[in-house]
Amino acid sequence: MTNQTPRQAGFKMPPEWAEHKRTWMMWPCRTEIWTDIDATRRDYAAVAHAIREFEPVTMSVRPEDYAGARAILDDNIDIIKADINDSWARDAGPCFLRNANGQRAGTQFRFNAWGGKYHPHDGDATFSATVCDVADVKSFTSNLVAEGGGVSVDGEGTIITTETCFPNINRNPDWTKEAIENELMEMLGGEKVIWLPGNPLENETDGHVDGIAVFVAPGVVLMESPGTEPSEWNDYIQKNLDAMEGQTDAKGRRIRIVTVPEAVEAPSDHPKFCRSYVNSYLVNGGVVMPVYGVASDTLVRGIFRSLFPERRVREVRIDSIAIGGGGIHCITQQEPA
Repeated sequence: MTNQTPRQAGFKMPPEWAEHKRTWMMWPCRTEIWTDIDATRRDYAAVAHAIREFEPVTMSVRPEDYAGARAILDDNIDIIKADINDSWARDAGPCFLRNANGQRAGTQFRFNAWGGKYHPHDGDATFSATVCDVADVKSFTSNLVAEGGGVSVDGEGTIITTETCFPNINRNPDWTKEAIENELMEMLGGEKVIWLPGNPLENETDGHVDGIAVFVAPGVVLMESPGTEPSEWNDYIQKNLDAMEGQTDAKGRRIRIVTVPEAVEAPSDHPKFCRSYVNSYLVNGGVVMPVYGVASDTLVRGIFRSLFPERRVREVRIDSIAIGGGGIHCITQQEPA
């Protein structure tokens, strides 16, 4: 432990496109979320296997689920036993950091299951400490209730987050927006925070930014575009686009926006179903994107191939993950090399 903040100690969170040492994941186990947990576990395994084509993967599994997970996961997927409550590694895991000398560390925010939506969550609340311990990295702890899916960084000082998430009374009722902004910069090594409106209709995470807008390259942000049907949901998508328009990053560059649609035709009437292609994941030499068996898959695949010419686009069907309210990005957390 240290009295310095990560920024004071020279650490910052690298961008997702920087080289990874591995990807961390958590094995599904909360049966009240997963109506067919076997199907969800098969989809998690498919994501893990897709990522393993590019880089190592470590899956955290409850001791009682170990044998079942080992039977489904390929032998080249590492497994550790941990007393977890569910399977959202982006949010329960640490935000990994690195300094100019290549030393690594991890920021541990407080985790309260997205404003106390699920109980128990004590195992997930200690998961970031477990990961830092296994990864053998220095850890910094914050008193801010926050999740990794609530921020996107460019590794050059810019952080994007949303007004509906961390300032929400269910997370940080005693924090001002300015205090939250300062804490994010200190704990992630940032110089500027871009606040987007978020989406109060997205009840699961209260509008995590990784389903709305994410950095995909220096000065480039991938965002959702609204559908053609008039709706309050589409209004919020447009509000986020409008808020990003004309923004500059910490280096003073005007941010270029690339848009993709939602998978509006995805065949599910589940109220939490995640239709976000923005919620994809950059891996070493690739990008792992969700597909839903609809026409927009082809459109987004083409956009990704144009946006990431140096990367192989790897598609994974995620219907039994999407019902939990998240996608591929939500269930992964990168550890930098």
